[in-house]
Amino acid sequence: MQPSNLVALHSQTLKAAGEKGAILDLACGNGRNGIYLVQQGQRVVFSDREKNKLDGISRLLDPSELTSYWCVDFEEPRTEPLSLGSFSAIVVFRYLHRPLMQAIKHGVQRGGLIIYETFTIDQTRFGRPGNADFLLQPGELEDVFRGWEILHSFEGVSVSELNGQQQAIAQLVARKPD
Repeated sequence: MQPSNLVALHSQTLKAAGEKGAILDLACGNGRNGIYLVQQGQRVVFSDREKNKLDGISRLLDPSELTSYWCVDFEEPRTEPLSLGSFSAIVVFRYLHRPLMQAIKHGVQRGGLIIYETFTIDQTRFGRPGNADFLLQPGELEDVFRGWEILHSFEGVSVSELNGQQQAIAQLVARKPD
């Protein structure tokens, strides 16, 4: 299972951030990015609302102090799951829940990183997802993290590393101000 090219490309920056605390793989799915980070010696908290996905990841990794598993529904109304702690970095892929964006920003430690990649509204030209609630508007991701140090930003059409299909995505790697 290969990590996202974005995570692999920024692994050294993540390693430096990871020296200050755990990295959250938010809505981790099959855990491909977090598994890669654990293999790089990083402490990772895998979070997803589906316990069976977390169980599958835990079977792939040796039990260690480098991993923990957090079964949580980030979309549950009237909860603030990211207020419980802060992370040296948060990685988010293929997931967008706008009411959570401020909590994600709050959940990153000062000087920590966000690595975010998800679909834009132009994805409707290529297939799923097609619901605008789950698709970024032009410039939206950079707007959310305005004031952070932008280390990488991309918005446009690329080829998916997962299935080789065209996709419309936005990517952002940014450092929270000290």
